[in-house]
Amino acid sequence: MRILISNDDGYLAPGIEALANALASVAEIVVVAPDSNRSGASNSLSLDRPLSVQKAANGFYFVNGTPTDCVHVALTGMLDYRPDLVVSGINNGQNMGDDTLYSGTVAAATEGYLFGIPAIAFSQVAHGWEHIDAAARLARDIVLRRFDELPTPYLLNVNIPNLPYEALGTVRATRLGKRHQAEPVIRARDPRGREIFWIGPPGATRDAGEGTDFHATAQGEVSVTPLQVDLTHRDQLALLSRVLA
Repeated sequence: MRILISNDDGYLAPGIEALANALASVAEIVVVAPDSNRSGASNSLSLDRPLSVQKAANGFYFVNGTPTDCVHVALTGMLDYRPDLVVSGINNGQNMGDDTLYSGTVAAATEGYLFGIPAIAFSQVAHGWEHIDAAARLARDIVLRRFDELPTPYLLNVNIPNLPYEALGTVRATRLGKRHQAEPVIRARDPRGREIFWIGPPGATRDAGEGTDFHATAQGEVSVTPLQVDLTHRDQLALLSRVLA
């Protein structure tokens, strides 16, 4: 199995190093990741400037672009083969509920999925990298399941509690939960006295009931959510057709 690995925390992040080390024992891997932290980049492509690819001392490749740029460049020109799987992460913090729309971690996996390649995004629930080796070991377990029963390509979003490997609960199929509206921006002043704004914290959970990713991880379980990219609001198609008529 040949796996392309990326992330949004950058090629020096402990999460991608742990993930690469775990998967190198079961697959041929190549790592192509951003040169710096690109959290919240979502599915953006850099179209206003050229991109460069460099190789670090540890063998990882890094790109002066977004997570989507990394996977796109790898699949459309850098690699001379088609990977069997695209894996993203392990992210420093959860990507659950509405967060998946903004997540660069999920976006890197989504780019692989859009190219018809199965893809999995991995995140730890809490920031700080505690028990990252356990999360990487769990990620390897999930990759080795191969999911041959699922239609190809598939896109899975995995959130892992920051627990020792032996303490991790059931690996559970979940749906995305929902959050309340985000908190207000934080106003501040730069050194020259100009007003600046920091994006505020995400909203509190609104739908964290049983069956959601929020609920599963709160119980110490590993959440695996199948995602799709089709944004069509199918329930409104018939109504819209009548309105337009």
